[in-house]
Formats: sequence, C-alpha cells, structure tokens
Amino acid sequence: MPEQPRLIKKYPNRRLYDTKTSAYITLSDVKELVLSRASFTVVDAKTSEDITRAILLQIILEEEAAGAPLFTTDLLSQVIRFYGHAMQGMLGKYLETNIKSFVDFQKKLQEQSQSLYGESNSQMQNDMWSQFMNLQGPAMQTMMTTYMEQSRKMLHQMQDQLKSQTRTLFNGVQLPGFSGDSVKQAHDTEK
Repeated sequence: MPEQPRLIKKYPNRRLYDTKTSAYITLSDVKELVLSRASFTVVDAKTSEDITRAILLQIILEEEAAGAPLFTTDLLSQVIRFYGHAMQGMLGKYLETNIKSFVDFQKKLQEQSQSLYGESNSQMQNDMWSQFMNLQGPAMQTMMTTYMEQSRKMLHQMQDQLKSQTRTLFNGVQLPGFSGDSVKQAHDTEK
C-alpha cells in the first residue's frame, strides 16, 4: 500500500507544522522535501483547503528573488498572457511534458556518466559535470533553443488547427444574431 503524503498544516500565524515530525518547519524545509522527492500536502489549518501549489509558488518566488532567476521577464509575461486563454490548460500540460523530457534527458546523461566513471566518486562526477557544462554550454544552449523553437512552432500549429476546426464546426451553425460573415470578420480582425 502506497504511503500517504506527508501532511503539513499552515496556521494563521504563517507557520508551517509538519504532522509527521510534530515540529514547525520553514519554507526551506519544504524545499528540502521537494528536492528529496517526498510526497507531501500543505493544508490551511483553519479551512483544510489544499494550499500546496501556493506554497510551491512561494518557494519559486524566493528562489527567483535569490539572484539567479530561472525565468526571464519575457517568459513570465508570456505565461501570464495564457491565463484565461482557451489554450491555458494545454500550456500547462505542454510545459509539464517538456520539463519531464528535460529531466529524463538529464537522468540519461547522469546514468551514462556513472557507467563510465562509477558511482563511488560523486564529487569527481560533479566536477566533471561542471566542466562538461562549461565546455558544452553554448552547444547545449543551441540545442535547447532549437528544441524550444520547434516546440513553440508545434504549439502555434496546434492552436491554429484548433481555431480552424472550431471555425469549420461553427460555420454551418446558424446562431441567432450572428451570420457566418460576422464570425469571419471577427476572425479577420483578430489577425
């Protein structure tokens, strides 16, 4: 039987209480749980509402403010533009899938490194990874940029295809007060 997620309660005084250890913890402790891949849920102690996402977003905000941000202003602006957009759900799944692919790629590289150099000397592996990334940084950046550009094009193609299918679907439907020409004009204005 799978283990239940660790329960963390957030009290009105903003303190987090870990029910497993019966102790108050900090956001840094929650970050450590994430890094160790521990399963946990954060709930509001007063309402029992699940606030795990809010706590994770708070950790991301602190990490972003710490000096080496992961997200550019442009990327954050683009993400914000998707809120309330018809493609919002697809973007979340798209980002999740791409991050999983990136993590899988990183894991394969680490496994290959371990098979070449063994597991025993992790410090040497970390040093080698740093050197590899310093030497291969531009090549990796180019590869990731190309991958992201292809993914962006694919997402836009999906969006255009959905628009086209929706237009085709509703073109034959007569709605009171709307004509096919007004739908076409609205689409042309959108462009």
